[in-house]
Amino acid sequence: MNQTIHPDSRFAARIFPSPNHGERKPGGNGTGDDAPARRPDMLILHYTGMSDAGEALQWLCNPVSQVSSHYFVFENGHTLQLVPEERRAWHAGASHWAGETDINSCSIGIEIANPGHPGGLPDFLPEQIAATLNLCRDICERWAIPPERVLAHSDIAPGRKIDPGEKFPWRHFAEGGVGVWADPAPIRSGRFLARGESGQPVEALQAMFAMLGYGVTVDGVFDERLEAVVAAFQRHWRQEKVDGVADASTITTLRDLLAMTREARTA
Repeated sequence: MNQTIHPDSRFAARIFPSPNHGERKPGGNGTGDDAPARRPDMLILHYTGMSDAGEALQWLCNPVSQVSSHYFVFENGHTLQLVPEERRAWHAGASHWAGETDINSCSIGIEIANPGHPGGLPDFLPEQIAATLNLCRDICERWAIPPERVLAHSDIAPGRKIDPGEKFPWRHFAEGGVGVWADPAPIRSGRFLARGESGQPVEALQAMFAMLGYGVTVDGVFDERLEAVVAAFQRHWRQEKVDGVADASTITTLRDLLAMTREARTA
């Protein structure tokens, strides 16, 4: 007798299977082969970066691409599940967050149909955002994913990835119970840190980013890698101006966000 397989989330209309997945590895970073596979405790949001949603979906389901996600959300909010949540979808690539380097093994990934920066970074549509928020809320509730571990692809791969971009409504999601948000400090003139600088202030900045979760080396040198981290932070939490420069607004917003996440972790 045939048995119908239903999506893991009630907010997905049906299953559209991708072959691009594997077993979740134990220990997050591949340590302890006899340990049980990781339960997902992160949620990563992406945009497709392609002009046609149907083509993007087919690419995620093409074995040649070697990429996938657990869910796909069309512009009209129609949602498909591509990979079972218990499986390791290939969506994060080379990435890092809070000591984790095998993000695929400890996360669930959602692809949101949007042309992104290559297509002029158009706004996400209201029905698409509503559907994505419902899906995210459902996933976070079922897997007990902490708000501070709902992240952008650009957060876990600064410089290499820039999605879902600075137009993604992170504040709206946080108000809906998904992710964390601190109101960004106003942009003003004044002292700033930028590429080429070095010393204790840069080291302190790096330490704050590392405490939040970014894969930062605390060496006191503001190089291209740190600039990419600053820009990634701005894309998520200081979206008005994304330039990779650590101005007073960026640093103050980072401090406020750190205080919020510390409070959430100890609550």
